[in-house]
Amino acid sequence: MLSVKNIVKQYASHRALDDVSLEVEKGTIFGLLGPNGAGKTSLIRIITQITAPDSGEVLINGQRLNSDHISQIGYLPEERGLYKKMEIGEQVLYLSKLKGLSTAEATKRIKFWFEKLEMKDWWSKKVEDLSKGMQQKVQFVATVLHQPELIILDEPFSGFDPVNADIIKNEILELNKQGATFIFSTHRMESVEELCDQIALINRSKKILDGSVDEIKATYRNNTYWIEYEGDYNVKSVNDLFDVLQTENVKGKKLIKIQLHANKTVNEVLSNLLPLISISKLDEVIPTMNEIFIDKVKRQDYE
Repeated sequence: MLSVKNIVKQYASHRALDDVSLEVEKGTIFGLLGPNGAGKTSLIRIITQITAPDSGEVLINGQRLNSDHISQIGYLPEERGLYKKMEIGEQVLYLSKLKGLSTAEATKRIKFWFEKLEMKDWWSKKVEDLSKGMQQKVQFVATVLHQPELIILDEPFSGFDPVNADIIKNEILELNKQGATFIFSTHRMESVEELCDQIALINRSKKILDGSVDEIKATYRNNTYWIEYEGDYNVKSVNDLFDVLQTENVKGKKLIKIQLHANKTVNEVLSNLLPLISISKLDEVIPTMNEIFIDKVKRQDYE
């Protein structure tokens, strides 16, 4: 749905984006990741036409980005943009009409969302009277009300308690199931694991990693396993199959974390250990997106 091709953006002596390209497939939840100052917000501002690139282009559904695409995009920025003195209902109605909805249609949709998110008594409240999490709910409704094809969420769970974060997460998944495409920018890697189909990682203005979450995690597998066992076993014993990385005893359960030597298999390890101990569980250690994020950023920083 969205193609970003060779985008360059320069601010005075600072290059915010350096030849960044990525592809967002229709109907996916795409994680746009990176440390603070990496260039994520600069890219989002280009996609939403707040600023323009110095070179490169952005395509939506094969068409070069233009003003007609504004109505197809919903954007929830990290820096919230609600008018503090304005009543909630009036404000969301105003924002909806800017996106092309009639008063009648906008009012109907606002009532639906306010009812759905338990906000029906908020119509006459002012933004300044709401908590940060409540304000976030209002802005989420304003972002999705016009039923955009592409929804860009920058730190959408900021200010939410776990209950409301779960409510919004479920709404994201439901809208995605209905066909909406999401670009999801966050520092919460557990949300990336839970929600995203694909990701791109930007650091120091360059894209340094992209692909599906499952494929990236599979690439970073390093033949490491936890083994839960019973019996006496000298974990320091030397063997040519694996290295022992860690040992634990949790509530009477004996655990060892091992890393296989090159070209060795789990079956070989089991054949070696089963005559010695009783193995009750073997789990492969798959690196988390948080671990991959930290590793890739640190590697680039030291290059």
